[in-house]
Amino acid sequence: MITKEQIQTFQSLFRGREDVFATRWEKENKSGYMPAYFFDPYRLRVHKMNGGTFQNYSEKTYLKLTEEQISKHLNGGHLIGIYPLLSDNTSWFIAADFDKENWVEECRLLLNACKEKNIPAYLERSRSGKGGHVWIFFEQPYPAIKNRSILIHILQEINIISQFDKVSSFDRLFPN
Repeated sequence: MITKEQIQTFQSLFRGREDVFATRWEKENKSGYMPAYFFDPYRLRVHKMNGGTFQNYSEKTYLKLTEEQISKHLNGGHLIGIYPLLSDNTSWFIAADFDKENWVEECRLLLNACKEKNIPAYLERSRSGKGGHVWIFFEQPYPAIKNRSILIHILQEINIISQFDKVSSFDRLFPN
């Protein structure tokens, strides 16, 4: 059973938009995240029978990110993602995604560089187990363009990325 304290810890770290969140989907060999919606399945079925699709179905609304949804996520009931970019183009965190063969070494390089600069950073192994995410959390929302620029500069400084070398395990930054 997930406690209120665990939910609050999650909310204090993974802060983003509260008016919408994403859910993970899987179909055949594909997977991804999409916004979570509330809709009447019967009316959607009628819409599809008349040639419509979920994409052009207008009677759906975003589900809000609530403690109940977070509890389901923490209990393993479903996987959610948050939308970290706020309406004023700030975010409460930034994460660097590493996916290829030498991800462990490059994550360590980034963590060490952050430590040298007194930037608290944390490593999480990715869901696939074949990569990692380095997280940096802020005490207040910080302009996304600035936090991305700072992290890109650090990645270039430690030679993880360059405009000439394309062999890095670095994939992207979130928010992207």
